[in-house]
Amino acid sequence: MKHLLKLVIPPDIAYDPIRLKEYVRQELTLSHETVLEIHPLRRSIDARGRQIKINLEIEVWVDELAPEASYMPLYSDVSSSPRVIVVGAGPAGMFASLRLIELGLKPILLERGKDVKARRRDLAAINKEHIVHPESNYCFGEGGAGTYSDGKLYTRSKKRGDVRRILEILVAHGATSEILVDAHPHIGTNKLPKVVESLRNSILQARGEVHFNTKVDDLILHQDELRGVIASGKSFEGIGVILATGHSARDIFELLDKKKITIQAKPFALGVRVEHQQSLIDRIQYHCDSRGPYLPASSYALVEQVNHQGRERGVFSFCMCPGGFIVPAATAPGEVVVNGMSPSRRDSEYSNSGIVVAVELDELQAYQKHGALACLEFQKEVEQKAWLMGGKSQTAPAQLLQDFTKRKSSSHLLRTSYQPGLLSVEMGEVLPPMIAERLRVAFQAFGKKMKGYLSNEAQIIGVESRTSSPVQIPRSKETLEHIHTKRLFPCGEGAGYAGGIVSAAMDGERCAEQIAVMYGSKKLQ
Repeated sequence: MKHLLKLVIPPDIAYDPIRLKEYVRQELTLSHETVLEIHPLRRSIDARGRQIKINLEIEVWVDELAPEASYMPLYSDVSSSPRVIVVGAGPAGMFASLRLIELGLKPILLERGKDVKARRRDLAAINKEHIVHPESNYCFGEGGAGTYSDGKLYTRSKKRGDVRRILEILVAHGATSEILVDAHPHIGTNKLPKVVESLRNSILQARGEVHFNTKVDDLILHQDELRGVIASGKSFEGIGVILATGHSARDIFELLDKKKITIQAKPFALGVRVEHQQSLIDRIQYHCDSRGPYLPASSYALVEQVNHQGRERGVFSFCMCPGGFIVPAATAPGEVVVNGMSPSRRDSEYSNSGIVVAVELDELQAYQKHGALACLEFQKEVEQKAWLMGGKSQTAPAQLLQDFTKRKSSSHLLRTSYQPGLLSVEMGEVLPPMIAERLRVAFQAFGKKMKGYLSNEAQIIGVESRTSSPVQIPRSKETLEHIHTKRLFPCGEGAGYAGGIVSAAMDGERCAEQIAVMYGSKKLQ
C-alpha cells in the first residue's frame, strides 16, 4: 500500500534515514515487523523561526516494493537523419542535441573549447599562472559556464518547459536523485563533469556528432536563410542552426553584427562578489551558534531598490554560493571577471554571492555609438579597468565591505577563496559611479536586514559582470526563429532567453522542437 505524507519535522529526523523511518512508523501506527520503503518527493528548509523545520513530502510503500524509476529517454540511431547544426556545448546546446535525437534528427554539435576533462588544465593555468586561454576557461568548453562554476539547478522559468524532465535526464546521466527532491537543487562542480561526459556519450551513441576545438568563424547565408557555419576552416550545413554560444561569446555577437543579422543591446547587471565566512551566514540565517551536522550551509537572497540621481535601480544578490569559492571567469587576456561556485558538499569555510546592480540602456548614453554592442562595450571596459587596478594579472581588486561603504581604504584584506589572490583597492575607483553608489546604499540596507552582514569581516571582490548576456538576438515569440533570418534559432543565455542551467536546457529543447516541426516535418508527441 502506498501512502503520501506531508511532514514538518526537525532536521535531525528529516536527514537521518533511520530516525525518519521510525517517525513514519509512529505516524502510520505500524509495527516494527512492517516493511517500509520511503521515497522523498519534496524537501525544503523553513528557517524563519528560532526552531528550524524541514518541510518534507514523501511516498511510503508499506509491505511492497516501490516501482523502479527509469528516467532515460529513448535515443535511436540518427546517423542517416537530416542534420541540424548546434553551436555551443553548454546546457542549451547539449539538451537541444538530445531532443533532436529523440525527434529523429541528427545533431552536429560544435564546441569552440575543449572536452570537459581537458578544460581542467586551462582552469589550473588561470588560477595558478594567471594565463587566460581564450577558447578554454570557466566559460568556454564542454558543459558551458555552469560546469565549473557551480551547477545550481533552481529556476523560476517553469513556463518555458518541463523542469522535472530536465532534472530526470540529468539523474539518468549520473546526477544524484536528490536534485528531484530539494527545493533548490544543486549538483556541484566536482560532480558535474561526469554528468556532462555522460550526456555527450548519449549523443555519440545515437550517432550524433560532437566536435571540440571547433570555433565558428563565419556563417553560410543564402539571402535570408542560414544554411550552416564555417568553423575552424570546415563547412557544416544542415536544415537549421541552433545558436547556443553562451553570454560570453563576444566574437559571435560581433560576427552577427558584421553580417547585418539583427541583434540588440540588452540590459544586464554588474557589481561585485561579497565574501563572508560561512559560519557567520549560518549564525545569521539559522539563529544559532553552529548549524550542526544535519543542516546544509545556509544561503540568502537580498534585494533593494536604490535611487541614484533620479533613477531607481534594483540591487540584488546573484548566484549565491554557500560553502563555496570565488573563481576567475575571464575569457580573454587583459580583463578580470569573478564568479562563484560550490562543490556538492558545500563544505568550504567561505560563503560568497554576487551583489549586482541593474544596468539599463538610458544610463549608457556614451556607449550608444556602439549600437547593439553598447552594453557589451560597457561591460568590457569595466572588466579591463579591474585588470589594470588589480595589477595587470588575474589578481582581483578587493576592499573590506564596511570600508567600501565608508569610502575608506582597506589597510589589509582577509583570507580568501579566490586562488589568484587579491589586491587592496578603493573599489569606487574600479566601478562606474552609478554602480558604486547604489552598491553602498544597498549594502547598508542589507546590513539592517541581516544583522552582522555589513562588517569588515567581509570583503568585496570585483568584478561580477557576466550575470547575463549584454546582447539579445531577437526571435519570434511563437516559432523561436530569428525575426529576420530563417533557419537561425538563437538559444539560451547567449541569445538572452535563459538564466541558468535548467532554463537554458529547456530553451534548447524548445528550439529543437521548433526546428523539427518547421524544417524536419516532425509532429511532436
